[in-house]
Amino acid sequence: MTTQTKTKRPNTLLEIIFNIAVPSIILMKLSGDEYLGSVNALILALLFPLCYGVYDFVQNKSMNFISLLGFLSTLLTGGIGLFELDVQWLAIKEAAIPSVIGLVVLISGFWGKPLIAKLLLNPMLFNLDLIYQTLADNNKTEIFKAIIQRANHLLSMTFVFSATMNYLLAKWVVTSPAGTTEFNEQLGEMTLYSYPVIAIPSMVMLMAIMFYVVRSIMKLTNLKFEEILNAEK
Repeated sequence: MTTQTKTKRPNTLLEIIFNIAVPSIILMKLSGDEYLGSVNALILALLFPLCYGVYDFVQNKSMNFISLLGFLSTLLTGGIGLFELDVQWLAIKEAAIPSVIGLVVLISGFWGKPLIAKLLLNPMLFNLDLIYQTLADNNKTEIFKAIIQRANHLLSMTFVFSATMNYLLAKWVVTSPAGTTEFNEQLGEMTLYSYPVIAIPSMVMLMAIMFYVVRSIMKLTNLKFEEILNAEK
């Protein structure tokens, strides 16, 4: 019981507020010289996702690989703006982060430990003992492993989509030199657009993959949806 309560569920509303809404408003509204200025506004805007990342780390007592990349992404964005690097690096950085994640997901399948299994086959949600035993009894274990591998490949493709859209969005929206007020404003716009253009479609893809895995489990085991759920937890 104590182990289950250590890791708290992520608060989606807080994530949107601290990682998207507040930084975007600061960058778009407070970057002018009459307010904070481009440098101070950029630093303040980046502090919100950084502080939320630290808060999440303290709450959960751990930082997973994806959270770490998100933390590094924020630092890289700040570096590009503060050191006034070529804006091309922003588009490269936006594409690089999901590309690395997608590559790790793909490689995990070849290692025999697909990350999709850790994401979806959660013992808190599914009655894994019953599922695995029924698969074994029906001689469908290898078929199920192949389905998980396919789902893992689909998951890596969602990150390919994310990387492509991140790059195109950055190239389309952020065109002003780094270190300028216009750069900050465009960076804020890009952050706002990234949620409906990239995050929501990626979530829909992930839900479709989960639906595919669940339907496959039900088909291979002949169990009902209520039976594969872990009702006790």
